[in-house]
Amino acid sequence: MLTHSSSSTVLMVRPANFGFNDETAPSNHFQISLADKEVKEIQKIALKEFDQFVKNLQSEGVTVVVINDTAEPRKPDSVFPNNWISTDTNGTVYLYPMEAPNRRLERSDEILKKLNSDFEVENTIDLSPSENKSRYLEGTGSMVFDHQNKVAYGAISTRTDEKLFKSYCKSIGYSSFPFLAKDQNGLAIYHTNVMMSVGSDIAVVCTESIAGKEKQQLVVEQLKKGGRTLIEINFNQMNHFAANVLQLQSKSEKQLLAMSSQAYEAYTPEQLHEIEKKVKIVHSPLTTIETLGGGSARCMIAEIFLTPK
Repeated sequence: MLTHSSSSTVLMVRPANFGFNDETAPSNHFQISLADKEVKEIQKIALKEFDQFVKNLQSEGVTVVVINDTAEPRKPDSVFPNNWISTDTNGTVYLYPMEAPNRRLERSDEILKKLNSDFEVENTIDLSPSENKSRYLEGTGSMVFDHQNKVAYGAISTRTDEKLFKSYCKSIGYSSFPFLAKDQNGLAIYHTNVMMSVGSDIAVVCTESIAGKEKQQLVVEQLKKGGRTLIEINFNQMNHFAANVLQLQSKSEKQLLAMSSQAYEAYTPEQLHEIEKKVKIVHSPLTTIETLGGGSARCMIAEIFLTPK
């Protein structure tokens, strides 16, 4: 189960109505409203950022399955599909329970049909009924997987229910590593993937966000296993999405690290040097998506581990 490493095929959703989501803002403190910009202007810029990111990934040999979002119903966060869907090498598709009612609209029959048409899908496991019990687990936003060591990390928040997280990990044969993570203002970090990333060669973590020195040490020790390079970042770097990155690979298995240009510029020259010893960095400007959406490059990518037909 989940024996895969980096993915060379990804799913991305081209937004139809990107914008500030009032329903997610109470728990996502990375979101900032741009009241001075018109809706049409925001959408135009978001599409430009999205298309450039797709182009940059494709130019490095990543296969990108692009799905166009539907205009209705309005889904301001559709550009972040990793929160509602993930896939596994055994042919399983997972659907996840979402906190914000308007984000639940993102679960798309069209996307599921596309996956079933183009890939070998053996099973679909739908966890979304947990929404009826106000229990949420927002996919690879809530969970960051260390596939080499079969460990999943989860920063517990209103969007990451600890019992659901542990139950999910048990079902896939992974150890669960729950912890509390807070920003510099003491507020809960809404998604694990904005404070850490784990790839086969590179791991990034905002160590100081993890509550408790003992927990911090345990996470650091675990992330160093397997000889991967660990990059520890500070709050300021986290706020510039330096942890919201994802290790991918090209069709020729060249290792890549996808990130935004803002994240790239937040790293120190020494950190970039250490990263580039292991992987090639692919970065793209995503400022408008990051500012209004409160998510970055990793949030925009749902890895496809299914076998093509």
